[in-house]
Amino acid sequence: MLGPVILAASRSDRMRRLVSAAPVTKPVVDRFIPGETVDQIVPIIRELTDQGLELTMDVVGEDITTPAQAEAARDAYLELIDRLKPLELGTRAEMSVKLSMFGQALDGGHDLALKNVRPVVEAAAGIGTTVTLDAEDHTTLDSMFAIHEELRKDFPQTGCVIQAYLFRTEADARRLADSGSRVRLVKGAYKEPAEVAYQQRHEIDKAYVRILRTLMEGEGYPMIGSHDPRLIAIGQELARTAGRKLDEYEFQMLYGIRGDEHLRLAAEGHRMRVYTAYGTDWYGYFMRRLAEKPANLRFFARSMVSKG
Repeated sequence: MLGPVILAASRSDRMRRLVSAAPVTKPVVDRFIPGETVDQIVPIIRELTDQGLELTMDVVGEDITTPAQAEAARDAYLELIDRLKPLELGTRAEMSVKLSMFGQALDGGHDLALKNVRPVVEAAAGIGTTVTLDAEDHTTLDSMFAIHEELRKDFPQTGCVIQAYLFRTEADARRLADSGSRVRLVKGAYKEPAEVAYQQRHEIDKAYVRILRTLMEGEGYPMIGSHDPRLIAIGQELARTAGRKLDEYEFQMLYGIRGDEHLRLAAEGHRMRVYTAYGTDWYGYFMRRLAEKPANLRFFARSMVSKG
């Protein structure tokens, strides 16, 4: 079980320095994070949308320790929105945000995160798009869902993420489906204790299907966050059974993983959204991508051997 080991490494300052300094790291990181600045990412946005794909943009960085850093994260998203405006992409390019970046873990963090994220959601609505609140570890979720509910009062298109491996998620999915929310369903990428989360892959997969059925049969807009071919096929069948049209749900996958599948789904008429991260504070994001899928770790290891 390498995933928990890698997740632990993602929180290690020593490992951060070691991995960041390795000469092979940047070319490998570029597979998942195609730029560090808005100037670098705008051509990527143009390239992907020209291919018929949609995007959700993530400015990476979670180690927020001061209110000033949280405000800087807010401003980074506002800069992105300002650069998206002339592209006139509407919902073809939305944003994903982690509330930890907006100060959620600081003193008074719930109110601070809501204060910082609201102008981002408002600015996104101003250019015809929206924001999805990413899920983090289970201790943050009550706050995230409360902020989601509050934002939806003025911006009902605001989305959120739920994680199939958590025991609570089936109840969360029923509530969100009934309220007509935009919901991205993922398996989950944080190390969670057995008291709150399934630990075995087959249990997580079964929960994913149960939850996805609830979303497809509900009043909201399901977003299938998975690279698993079997779950993608099941998602298509659940959508057909629920009588959903192709524009009434979507698939989401990470930039740099299964790019051919992105294009295949888009060519079939599906809405296919690519989760595209950028920024300088990439370490935590990168390590979670390695932890999620052994193939990613093998890719990194091969690069180290061939270029070391």
